[in-house]
Amino acid sequence: MRKIVIKAGEVEVEAELNESPTASLIWQALPLEGSASTWGEEIYFRIPVAQELEPNAREVVQLGELGYWPQGQAFCIFFGATPISGPGEIRPASAVNIVGRLLDDPKRFLAVAAGTGVSVEPAEHSAG
Repeated sequence: MRKIVIKAGEVEVEAELNESPTASLIWQALPLEGSASTWGEEIYFRIPVAQELEPNAREVVQLGELGYWPQGQAFCIFFGATPISGPGEIRPASAVNIVGRLLDDPKRFLAVAAGTGVSVEPAEHSAG
């Protein structure tokens, strides 16, 4: 599994990328840096990866999943409800490719404000 480290302000968490085509493109583009945009309990930022929706793209995600939003060309971190979530669900603005998951408590991202610098890089002990 390809492990990554996500840093946003004082928050630093480990995560892992899955084996999807989109996750592979993100892995090849590392390290990534951006400025956090927030939408409810989601952080996203634009990355230099262009990819279409994959066949298994989802409109509802799970707590702690990482996604790629093709419409915004953005890396997404899901840690709770968004403005359009129904009861008990996490709903992105539109379908996303699931590219991985957080290995630490997703709720740590509640401390991250819009405009905070975000970086994603390979974990030192990761096997690519």
